[in-house]
Amino acid sequence: MGMLSVAGLVLTMDGVGPIVDNAGGIAEMSGAPPEVRDRLDPLDALGNTTKALTKGYAMGSAALASLLLFQAFVLEVARYQAKLFDLTAITAGQASLLASELTSLGTKLALNQPAVVIGALVGAMLPFVFSGTAISAVGNGAYKMVEEVRRQFREIPGLREGTGKPDYAIAVDISTKAALRLMVAPGLIAVVTPLAIGIILGWTAVGALVIGATVSAIPLAIMMMWGGAALDNAKKYVEGGKLGGKGTLTHAATVVGDTVGDPWKDTAGPSLHILIKLLNTISLVFIPLFLVSLIAL
Repeated sequence: MGMLSVAGLVLTMDGVGPIVDNAGGIAEMSGAPPEVRDRLDPLDALGNTTKALTKGYAMGSAALASLLLFQAFVLEVARYQAKLFDLTAITAGQASLLASELTSLGTKLALNQPAVVIGALVGAMLPFVFSGTAISAVGNGAYKMVEEVRRQFREIPGLREGTGKPDYAIAVDISTKAALRLMVAPGLIAVVTPLAIGIILGWTAVGALVIGATVSAIPLAIMMMWGGAALDNAKKYVEGGKLGGKGTLTHAATVVGDTVGDPWKDTAGPSLHILIKLLNTISLVFIPLFLVSLIAL
């Protein structure tokens, strides 16, 4: 309830970034005087900072949801193992059986169990693999967009001089298709991995996978969201005339940093909180499959 009470403030802070960013782009495209852009750049840097703060809020809510879902996962495992499918009509004997199952789960999730160690290691690596594929997807989509812009400059008469009109529809089509097609791999990683681990190693490995992914995803997401905003603002800082300004090697380095920072703060970082919630949800839904597979093995 405490987090929900500031939802309005968070949404407001999250809206500052896109608004001032688009205002700067419109000012540049419309040929506004340079002093207009100079006044909008500090606001753009402020918007990047507020967006980073609100993304941290989203990660905090995801961590809380992950904790609650993991508790539900443990209770569901105990309920299935004790064969208590009707908790509304629980008897004293069933309650004792459920309590014993919950007690024994602590030993089954011990760190000296091979399945638990393997699941934790895979879970800890999963956010890094997921982030890598997401960042790669952004880069591939950007390259396709650059090639299309170059094609239009070559083939549309007067475009470079400002007398021709670019074909915006193709650019939007490339972005949409790339966003859908290139993010299939990260989505499959999040869905297939817990299913494969659960079928092969059982529910204990899945529980360890969820914990490992949550523990590594939270600091990784914080690094990406705040680091990406810092890289973006570093470029704006140099473009404002500091450290030599535009056209210097320092500015070229900050442009490279911003190319890395954008997918960090806008794609990989915010998507990690979706990853950990998705892993928890899949692990909870497919508990019967994991238990049956473990019995079969």
